[in-house]
Amino acid sequence: MDLILKNGFVVDSANNFEGVADVLIDKGKIVKCAPDIEESADKIIDCSGRTVIPGLCDMHVHFRDPGQTHKEDIITGCEAAAAGGVTAVACMPNTTPPVDNAEVVMYILNKARKAKAKVYPIGCITKGMKGEELCDYEELRKAGCVAVSDDGKPVLNARIMARAMVKAHYAGLRVISHCEDPDIIAGGIMNSGAVSKELGVKGMHRMSEDTQTAREIVMAGDLEMPIHIAHVSTATSMLLVRLGARYGTMVTSETCPHYFTLTDEKLRLRDADYRMNPPLRTEDDVTAITEAVCDGTIDCIVTDHAPHTAEEKADFEKAPNGVVGLETSLAATLTELYHRGKISLRRIVKLMCVNPRRILNIPGGSFSEGEPADIAIFDPNEEWIVDPDKLHSKSHNTCFKGMKLKGRVKMTILNGNVVYEDK
Repeated sequence: MDLILKNGFVVDSANNFEGVADVLIDKGKIVKCAPDIEESADKIIDCSGRTVIPGLCDMHVHFRDPGQTHKEDIITGCEAAAAGGVTAVACMPNTTPPVDNAEVVMYILNKARKAKAKVYPIGCITKGMKGEELCDYEELRKAGCVAVSDDGKPVLNARIMARAMVKAHYAGLRVISHCEDPDIIAGGIMNSGAVSKELGVKGMHRMSEDTQTAREIVMAGDLEMPIHIAHVSTATSMLLVRLGARYGTMVTSETCPHYFTLTDEKLRLRDADYRMNPPLRTEDDVTAITEAVCDGTIDCIVTDHAPHTAEEKADFEKAPNGVVGLETSLAATLTELYHRGKISLRRIVKLMCVNPRRILNIPGGSFSEGEPADIAIFDPNEEWIVDPDKLHSKSHNTCFKGMKLKGRVKMTILNGNVVYEDK
């Protein structure tokens, strides 16, 4: 046998197991997870005092590759993923060129062969992300895509979006919707509210997100087709998702750690590292998102990892939206939810390891025999200060900079091999 992880506190939500156990690995696969494994192995790693979970799956990242590799590329993005305990990522298609054909998909997969995380491309809903003509979903799926989205741009034409839901479903792909009405946004750069008014900058009204979320849920219900709502940030959108699910609509949803941790009060600093789309909202929205994460309404915690250079982020009002998050997502979730007694480790594993893989229909997420040996090992009690200069991403635009987080990834294993170790 290749490797045994000894004496770790194993949390395996998929198998309803939580307790001290060993994990036996051979040829990149899980052989056994049980207390006091007696088999011998080439290597033994003592995990005493540490928590052992399946590797995280982040189903919403932007790696800027191809076309904008000065911000990030597949290799550096996966370096950041590994440092955050993330072993699988799904990359959004708003690259240059967009991921709307098999050739771009193959470029991504070929480059990802040497990466420290498994990369799953998401294809475009429409060609060129122009919202006009549907892509060939069969072609995208056969090339290796696991979902389709025009993330970064909404599909404004409801007829086209309805056709996409149907055609993508029968091609075996989930539609991920970026819910935004640009006519309502109209150049806004932060949440529309008291803070934006005091700063004298144009706000992004929550109606932009809420109206599009309502449209997608109504269409999914009427068509009896699944829809996944990306990066939910408002209390109203969360209510719409909850109501849709209650009445049988096949709707799943995600949010990001910054939406249950930070508010638009951070924008008083006039620092573009706190600008993303959708924007940081109000305390009431944070409360609603937190409740939805804890009660099971929200299915996944993702990062919407969106790297931008320091030069691009230097001007508060002109900077592009987006923040990096792969290296802080687990720690921020542990700090805000687990250590405050709002959520269990088992629920975190469901949100960050199991559900994203289930929605995208990709392997992993448990310690069952034969599953990939993709594993995150962390110390839930280690405190650390987020230093942007020490991040593994090419870009350092984190909204958690300077914050003390509790919970640190100590080791990440991919296919049975250690790809990250906190020294």
